[in-house]
Amino acid sequence: MSAGALRYYFTSQSELLAFSMRLVSERVRERVEAIPPSIPPLEGVKRCLLELLPLTDETKKEMEVWLVFTQRALWDPALQPLSEQIYHQLRTAMKRMLELLRDLGLLRSDVSIELETERLYALVDGLAMHGIMQSGKLSPSKIEEIIEYHLRSICR
Repeated sequence: MSAGALRYYFTSQSELLAFSMRLVSERVRERVEAIPPSIPPLEGVKRCLLELLPLTDETKKEMEVWLVFTQRALWDPALQPLSEQIYHQLRTAMKRMLELLRDLGLLRSDVSIELETERLYALVDGLAMHGIMQSGKLSPSKIEEIIEYHLRSICR
């Protein structure tokens, strides 16, 4: 879009960032929903988590939007409700993935759902950040390997 078009559609940078973040969220949701339910549950959880990470040019751009949005939401009150909504949705999704693994008897019995939800969220956030900031040092295959390693560490 041209700068003129941006001014026409969005009255502020905050509006543009909110629109962009909603678009990113929708795209991630669509990709997650497209994961076949017939695949093994642990593989499904892994694939869901990988959709949140910068593994392709498309997802790198999405994560860049996430990074700019998150930074701006720290001080822009107009973005804070959407930031909270996205945080809640992601945290809930991660908790549900862990509950699914538990309910299927795949999660180790000593794993705390509440603590693991926070740890998994922190791991995904950290990998997203490093995947953007250090893309030359943290390859998509290494990110996938880290997710697999983590899931194996909490599962039977």
